[in-house]
Amino acid sequence: MINLFQFNLLLAIGWCALVGAFTPVSLAAGFVAGFVALSVVAPLFEETGYFARALGVTQLAVYFFWKLSVSSAQVAWDVLTPIHRSRPAIVAVPLDLKHPMQIALLANLISLTPGSLSLDVSPDQKTLYVHAMFVEDPDEFRANVKEGFERRVREATE
Repeated sequence: MINLFQFNLLLAIGWCALVGAFTPVSLAAGFVAGFVALSVVAPLFEETGYFARALGVTQLAVYFFWKLSVSSAQVAWDVLTPIHRSRPAIVAVPLDLKHPMQIALLANLISLTPGSLSLDVSPDQKTLYVHAMFVEDPDEFRANVKEGFERRVREATE
């Protein structure tokens, strides 16, 4: 079985050799060009989840950077203004993720987002405990985590 990710990396390196520049931008451009080329000839390969996972990883990265920007601005605003709007709370978030790597990725993404911190995972790995600075409604916070990070982590890793 051909590993399309490794083949895509090989195409990216070939692209760098072709343009004569081994820079991160050149490698990224080669990777995107290789991805497009592989998607065109995808019917020649047996069914893989490479393209769906690549899309899931891209969506997760874009969502994470969006949440990082929004939460950074929210925390900075709360720190710099005299009126503090923070409503800290510890929220138990039930998990649908099963694999420990998925749970660890979710916990780390939450912790990397300003204003939130993953505290613990229950021993049965079905609940993640999160401390957040801005919790108006715990149910809404749970829904945001489940429909935001958890869904995208599942799409990127399955």
